[in-house]
Amino acid sequence: MNLSTLALVLLAGLAGPLLAASRRARVPIVVGEILLGVAVGHTGAGWVNADDPILSFVASAGFALVMLVAGSHVPLRDSALRVASGRGALLAAVVGVLSVPAGLGVAALVGTGHGLLYAVLLASSSAALVMPVIDEAKLGTPPVIAMIVQVAIADTACIVALPLAEDPARAGHAALGALAVIAAGAVWFLVLRRLHAEGLVERAHELSKTRHFGLELRVALIVLFGLAGLAQLVGVSVMLAGFVAGLALAAVGEPRRLAKQLFAVTDGFLGPVFFVWLGASLDLRALGRHPEMLALAALLAVGTVVVHGATRVLGQPLSLAVLAGAQLGVPVAAVTIGNREHLLAPGEGGAMLAAALVSVAVTGWAARSATRNSTQQRRSA
Repeated sequence: MNLSTLALVLLAGLAGPLLAASRRARVPIVVGEILLGVAVGHTGAGWVNADDPILSFVASAGFALVMLVAGSHVPLRDSALRVASGRGALLAAVVGVLSVPAGLGVAALVGTGHGLLYAVLLASSSAALVMPVIDEAKLGTPPVIAMIVQVAIADTACIVALPLAEDPARAGHAALGALAVIAAGAVWFLVLRRLHAEGLVERAHELSKTRHFGLELRVALIVLFGLAGLAQLVGVSVMLAGFVAGLALAAVGEPRRLAKQLFAVTDGFLGPVFFVWLGASLDLRALGRHPEMLALAALLAVGTVVVHGATRVLGQPLSLAVLAGAQLGVPVAAVTIGNREHLLAPGEGGAMLAAALVSVAVTGWAARSATRNSTQQRRSA
């Protein structure tokens, strides 16, 4: 990889803002980035080699940052979130319970024997996709708050459960690794809270602002990549490290200046690199060579909508129920782990990521519908 390749990746990433520019369509920005990645990667022209170790390394850093921003957007300090915690936990539990028989059924139909893995995929969500939609549409109704809790619980639980379900032989090691990353994140939260209490964070903020040092961003990135390095060391996805680091920031209150700096680095650089790399890594042609994997992609996509849509019986609006099923990080981690450990059948990884892309596309419809409903409620009030 050279700098011209990086320029090509960032150029492909411009498809995201161009496709998302229409306020009526409300297409998530990552859709365009992933689709152009598909066009220039393994499936398409082959201009971007997703197997390049340097590009993969930069993309991993981008993935960690995307999850950091997603975690930092969870409104943990909002009293409404605490009020809605019980309902959000119930929604996540219902989806999780329904995902088990659904995942086992999908595995039986396609004959892969990966029922528990599919159950985790079906139950998962993606704060990295859902939170930007909520922020952009300014959604804040009680059902939305409950959905935020649901997504946060599902994200965390599925990130932890994924290596256990995908490789049961290493379940104990994976569980200990996840606990180590979570414990390290908890230590960072306690340290950060103590620094806030003693006024050191505020003084560092003022010094950084006055002298243009960028201290907040530097410290945030040091902690993030330190946790991500620990995650890689213990065999856990960097998405857990990023999400835990983001939750720690959200719990103590993320400074506005740091939020802007993280937005610039993530949405302007490393985030697009990750999503274009993700699209480039897909070999959708393998699905054509293995028809049963096309069936797997369809079953996972439909199953995701069905198990999440089932929360409609609990009174959750259908648009929000479907929006909570947006998936990205967990399928990516599943394919990454599966390919690294040679656990997946030919075409299986592509099928899982194709199903995730369908869920991302459905997110656009769900976001438009939720926004319309919210606007109508505000007008009627």
